[in-house]
Amino acid sequence: MNPLVQVKNVSQHFGSMRALDDVSLDIAPKSYTILLGPSGSGKTTLLSILGGFLVPSAGQVLIEGKDCTSLAPAKRPTTTVFQDYALFPHMTVGANVGFGLRMRGVAGAERDRRAQEVLKLVGLPEAFGKKPHQLSGGQRQRVALARALVVEPSVLLLDEPLGALDLKLRRQMQEELKAIQKRVGTAFVHVTHDQEEAMALADHCVVMNHGRIEDEGPAERVYSRPASRFSATFMGESTIFAGKVGAADRIATPFGEWALATSAKAGSEIALAIRPEHVVTGNAPLSFGQATVRDVVFQGSFKRVTAALAKDPALTLLARLPADAAVQAGESMNFACDPRHVLVLTR
Repeated sequence: MNPLVQVKNVSQHFGSMRALDDVSLDIAPKSYTILLGPSGSGKTTLLSILGGFLVPSAGQVLIEGKDCTSLAPAKRPTTTVFQDYALFPHMTVGANVGFGLRMRGVAGAERDRRAQEVLKLVGLPEAFGKKPHQLSGGQRQRVALARALVVEPSVLLLDEPLGALDLKLRRQMQEELKAIQKRVGTAFVHVTHDQEEAMALADHCVVMNHGRIEDEGPAERVYSRPASRFSATFMGESTIFAGKVGAADRIATPFGEWALATSAKAGSEIALAIRPEHVVTGNAPLSFGQATVRDVVFQGSFKRVTAALAKDPALTLLARLPADAAVQAGESMNFACDPRHVLVLTR
């Protein structure tokens, strides 16, 4: 299948600052792509280039095989949903949703019909005659989504669209966004710094840092087998520690020699990582040894535990233990893991 969007060697400079550094990315039709990264990683700059709000300093953007690098936003097959919704307060919801059609010369009756159809799609058929101030935050977000979808874009761009919502509503909207995307079949490209949001929504997760793509692929793969140390720490939590490759897949660690498969050459210094849900108390094939529990935080379905390891006191071990685990701050216990879950990071 040919990519719907091709970003080819795109760089963006703002004076001496390089916001994007030779970024290349393919986006498939009907996919839900998440651009994930911290502030300053370049994700919003890349979204702005896709939407036509910025012309890159170098490189190309192709959409449906057409060079859109220098096209204005109104002339490319994309629409954007902004974090602040950007609804016109003096217009009804129906007029807001139909605004893009009005700019394209669509007649009033047809505008209203299509606006009502897309409002039904986002679950707000009764809101057509209301004003934006009469709606909740989640409802306004859905109106903004409807306004973007009504013009039938090839690519829908979402700039941190759920950032202003409370946790419960944000999770509800995540489910609705994913369901709507599957129904309409439009490719969504969604910017966020929220790792849980990325894992809930993404078919294709793109982790960015300092203007470059650190990792990309299905969210499950990026989480379970991150390509870099940064990806392992940003996409969820990890405990990271040093290792040195010996002979025959033997790796020296602060906790003894561990048998782990790696493609790194003998003598190489590498990093190892373990996710907190893969750390257990008691016995397992690979032992961290004794550790003193520093803190225990009850988080409903689990307890988040931090512990100082006797063999490496400077390292804080993260563990996610069952909610009913008998563990208290100050006690000493043995922590361990299974070799299948240890991540070997070569960069």
